[in-house]
Amino acid sequence: MTATDPVVNLQALIRCPSVTPAEGGALSALDAMLSPLGFKIDRVKASEAGTPDIENLYARLGGDGPHLMFAGHTDVVPVGDEAAWTHPPFAAEISKGELFGRGAVDMKGGIACFVAAVARHIEKNGPPKGSISFLITGDEEGPAINGTIKLLQWAAERGERWDACLVGEPTNPDHLGDMIKIGRRGSMSGKITVHGVQGHAAYPHLADNPVRGMLQLTHALMDPPFDGGTNDFQPSNLEVTTIDVGNPATNVIPAKASASFNIRFNDSWTVETLRAEILRRLDTAAKDGALRPGREPVKYDIVWADRPSHVFLTRNNGLIASLSSAIESVTGRSPALSTTGGTSDARFIKDYCPVVEFGLVGQTMHMVDERVAVSDLEMLTAIYETFIARWFANAGS
Repeated sequence: MTATDPVVNLQALIRCPSVTPAEGGALSALDAMLSPLGFKIDRVKASEAGTPDIENLYARLGGDGPHLMFAGHTDVVPVGDEAAWTHPPFAAEISKGELFGRGAVDMKGGIACFVAAVARHIEKNGPPKGSISFLITGDEEGPAINGTIKLLQWAAERGERWDACLVGEPTNPDHLGDMIKIGRRGSMSGKITVHGVQGHAAYPHLADNPVRGMLQLTHALMDPPFDGGTNDFQPSNLEVTTIDVGNPATNVIPAKASASFNIRFNDSWTVETLRAEILRRLDTAAKDGALRPGREPVKYDIVWADRPSHVFLTRNNGLIASLSSAIESVTGRSPALSTTGGTSDARFIKDYCPVVEFGLVGQTMHMVDERVAVSDLEMLTAIYETFIARWFANAGS
């Protein structure tokens, strides 16, 4: 049986320089691992105007029974300053019990371990009592347009249906077994432009400084808090991420000012209700004369970013219990069920089946010298193997 060693699997994947949007050979390496196990492999290229073409992979073993999907991505972020790395970022060298390389944690390591877990399960038990599939994208670290969304659509149009999904993102903050992600906050962005009147800084009555209006609007977006959190989610939080007037002169009042913002929101809100609340705050602040006494209301417009991410929470007890018990049996830790952090491709998968996330410790993801303990690769493989057995046992009961 091939592919049973997660270290060998991960070294093969890391040695493929698959920086988004390049495939870099990573999907071919994965194909070489899965085909001998009996998986049917499809390579799917997706395109959209204005974005790079992306190669994706869908692999399935089995034709009926409960269907478990493993989802992930082989694309990685750029290495940064390659000279700053202790070991070359695509060499997959092992030093002092750690395997170095871009993607070691995020998230080629999770893929390597799940492949090894499936291979071991087949070696010991034969094919699973149902179906296992891999849904692997090359676009998670990029625009996320030609990856998981389109691969899910492609598979669903061909009759693929899934009962549960595990995403192998690095979910653990400190130790393997710390945390399962059972949901994610929503994410929405926008850009506000305040229109003023350009003029001389010494004659403000002849101008209308848009910075004053922008300060009123951005303050209203950040205070008061949107909510105090819920039973399953931390409080919603809005951050103003840029403010710009494009003005190099210190004695000129600019004609306009712009600000971008992002809000991570909990299940107190939908995209629609949150947009309404933001507009209410802006309209109220626009009429505030504190910084603009005697002036007309602030003139502004707002543009919402495309493709907001919706909040979701997975409540599938069988899936969560199978994974939690597998983690506890291997590590001795009882994992926290969390919705913290940013977004992931689970936000797309949730529309097709229940989904949870569990992978490696994420402390070095996206960093120079990204690395993973070899012992963690073996432990994660054992967790995944135990989970596979327990999920199919529960799904078939």
